[in-house]
Amino acid sequence: MIILASASPRRQELLSLICDDFSVEPADIDETIENEIELEKMPEYLAVKKAKHIQGNKHFDDIVIGCDTGVFLDGIMLGKPSSESNAAEMLRNLSGRKHKVITGCALLYKDRCISFSQTTEVEFFELTDMEIEDYIATGEPMDKAGAYGIQGKGTALVKGIVGDFYNVVGLPVAMLNKKLKEIISNAEKKL
Repeated sequence: MIILASASPRRQELLSLICDDFSVEPADIDETIENEIELEKMPEYLAVKKAKHIQGNKHFDDIVIGCDTGVFLDGIMLGKPSSESNAAEMLRNLSGRKHKVITGCALLYKDRCISFSQTTEVEFFELTDMEIEDYIATGEPMDKAGAYGIQGKGTALVKGIVGDFYNVVGLPVAMLNKKLKEIISNAEKKL
C-alpha cells in the first residue's frame, strides 16, 4: 500500500496522476529544523521527518511518501503567511523578482529511504499594492508557502518559470514517479 503523508488536496490530486491506489495520512509533526541543516535542504529534511513519523505509526510494510515545499528568496525560506499583512509583505518582496521553489520528497519502505529535492525558478511580475490587496482578498495566499498558489488565482502574478510546474504546486510528479517505480521494483525483487 502507498501512504501519502500530507493533507494537501493539491498533492493528493497530483499523486493520483501517477498512482491509482493510495491512502492519505497527514503527518502532524513538529516542523522544527536542526541548525546544521543547510537552507535549501530544509524541505527534504522535513519530508523525511514526515514520512518517518507516519511509517512509525504502523506503516513499516507500506511505501510512505512525505513532502514539503519551501519558497526561497534572499537566503530565507518563506513559509505560510501568519496574517494578511505578512502575506502582503511576502508578495511585495517577491514582486518583480525571481525566487526558488524547492520541494523535498521522501519515499520510505521498510529500512529503505529515497529522498530528493526538486528546484523550480519562478519570476513574478511587478505587482501594484492594489494587485496584492486584491489577491489577498481571495483568501488563497493564506495556506500557501510564499503566500501564493501558482495553480490558482496566483497564476496571474507569475511572469514565468524555469523547471517543473507541478513542483511549484507542491509535488514534482515526474521525478516522484521515477523514484516510486524504483522503490516498487526493489520491493518486488525482495518478495
